[in-house]
Formats: sequence, structure tokens, C-alpha cells
Amino acid sequence: MQNIEDETKSVLTASDDQKSASAIPMNNEGIAEHPLATLSRINEEFKQGFEFIKKYEKSVTFFGSSRFDTANDYSEDDAYNIARKIVLELGYAIITGGGPGVMEAANKGAFEAGGDSLGLTIDLPREQLPNPYVTDHLPFHYFFTRKTILTYAAEAYIFFPGGFGTLDEFFDTLTLIQTRKIPAVPIILFNKSFWTPLHDFITVEIGKRNSFIDKFDTQLYKITDDHDEIINMIKKAPVMRWWKDF
Repeated sequence: MQNIEDETKSVLTASDDQKSASAIPMNNEGIAEHPLATLSRINEEFKQGFEFIKKYEKSVTFFGSSRFDTANDYSEDDAYNIARKIVLELGYAIITGGGPGVMEAANKGAFEAGGDSLGLTIDLPREQLPNPYVTDHLPFHYFFTRKTILTYAAEAYIFFPGGFGTLDEFFDTLTLIQTRKIPAVPIILFNKSFWTPLHDFITVEIGKRNSFIDKFDTQLYKITDDHDEIINMIKKAPVMRWWKDF
């Protein structure tokens, strides 16, 4: 049987396809059997992730459902047009999870505007290929390493309607800013009809009724459907440099 050092080396030097095939499962058995290799794989994903985003000085990250279709009330055209406008007017890179739906629409807007259109993809049982509008991408095996890179480095975060994954990323980003683990940057929630009920729940149930958050915490995000307001918020936001020395 390979010793741990040989196993670690094989994990870190394998191609992307080999890494997916030989990935160590993130469960008790996988960690117990291959502790050093597991930690090394995680560390390598963080290292590669930060090196990847360092190449792009200014960026905006888009989040939202991969399941959008013509039956939805939430138009992918807005993601396309906002991303395109960000590239043309501000010159920022657009970062998404690299998949379909909102992610593809935002990448398409950036791509067709001639900008940097980036995808941070995830290895899944059903293979997720980058959408055709990504100009550069990085695959991840672990969700938590990918989410860290998605939520740590942008000048603004734009959330379109989505499911559990989108809500997880929203609350994670909100908590990082609330607890000052990352500097305050615009968190923009697009589509008032989708986000207002959640805002009401946060304000009334979490805030007023139970006092689980400070009354100013709901000011950490902005709900708007105004494209020009979104551009102005991003334009006024400082360029994040604190993490680029990692």
C-alpha cells in the first residue's frame, strides 16, 4: 500500500481528470484513512484559488440559480445586461460558478462585451462543464474551498434569485462582512419580488421580534432592480487589496 507521502504527492500532481477520479471523499472514512492527503488537497485548492483570482485586479461576483428557464419570472436578460454594463463601463472581471442559468447569462454578458469572464466550477457526480462563455476557469472538488474563493475577493456581490446554494452564499457573505472578516463591500440583491419577503423575515423575526441581529445589519445589503444604481454602487466601492498579498 502507498504510504501517506506517496499518496499525497499523487493527489497534488495528478491532472484535473485524475483528481476527480481519485478524489478522497470528505467523510470520516476518507479523512481517517488519508489525513495528510486530504489536508494537502484542501490546501492546494485554496492556493490555486487565490492565485487564480489574483490575476484579476477588480471583479464582481454573480450568484443565482442554475435552473432558470422561460417559465421563471426572473429574466436572465438582467444578469446579461448588468454584467455587460460592468465590463463596458468599469472594466471589471465577472466571476460566477461557471454553470448554466444566471451564471451563464452573466458570463455571456461579460464575454460579448470583450471582458474577463471567469468560472469557478465544481466537480459533481453529474459532470458540470463550464458554460461556453467562460474565458478562464478553475475547477474545485470541495464546495467550501470554492465558496471561499467566490466570497472573499470581489469588489461587489450580486445575488439573483436562487435556491439553497444561493441563499447559503448570501448568508455566508453577509456574515463575513457583519463579523468584519472581510471588508464591507456592496451586497446587491436583484429582483425585489423575490428578496423582499426574505428581507421582511430578517427584519421582523430575526431582528425586531428576537433581537438576534443588530438593527443596522439589514443595511449591509441592498435590494434593487435599477441597473444604473448597481453600477454606481460598484463604482463607489473601494478596490479590495487586503488579500492580494496572501
